Amino acid sequence: MTKINKPVITRRQFAASAAAFGVAAPGILRAQEDPAQGTVVIRTNNFSGRRWQEYFSSLRKGAILVDIEGRTLHFWPEGEAYHKIYPVSVPLTEDLTRLGRTTIVRKRIGPDWRPTPSMLKRNPDLPKYVPPGPENPLGTHALYLSWQYYRIHGTNDTRKIGRQSSNGCIGLYNDDIKELFGLAKVGTQVLLI
Repeated sequence: MTKINKPVITRRQFAASAAAFGVAAPGILRAQEDPAQGTVVIRTNNFSGRRWQEYFSSLRKGAILVDIEGRTLHFWPEGEAYHKIYPVSVPLTEDLTRLGRTTIVRKRIGPDWRPTPSMLKRNPDLPKYVPPGPENPLGTHALYLSWQYYRIHGTNDTRKIGRQSSNGCIGLYNDDIKELFGLAKVGTQVLLI
């Protein structure tokens, strides 16, 4: 019996071939390698188009719209040169979800993490502090909102993206938060719907 080896496509090869055929758009089609299985997992999200004019009076300092139900984050820069869409993780339950308007008040590369008092009440076994690094639940970058304890941040657990899995924050793939971190400014308006 002849053994047939299946070709393994790396993430970089997939992205290059998809781009050549005009298939992939950043943040919409994502390929991830699973080294344990030697396979490529392709994730697609059911994104709905949004127009910023329906939610913001201007794009002064840019605008971020988080669609909790659609599990997407939309970003428009000041001047409307482009529109970015990212898949996100959203809060586990309605009582952990905060909706409404806020702004980015601080940006941080390599954030540290402390659980909130309500998180410690629900789970007293949580560590009291996690420094920046691979074990940090905020990933590589964080955008701090004017609401206490709420962030838009990365994650080192990519299984959470596209799911109801957070304690209130909005989580992105680390590559996506790094990109958004470079685009968004302190003062960027944020709306969670």
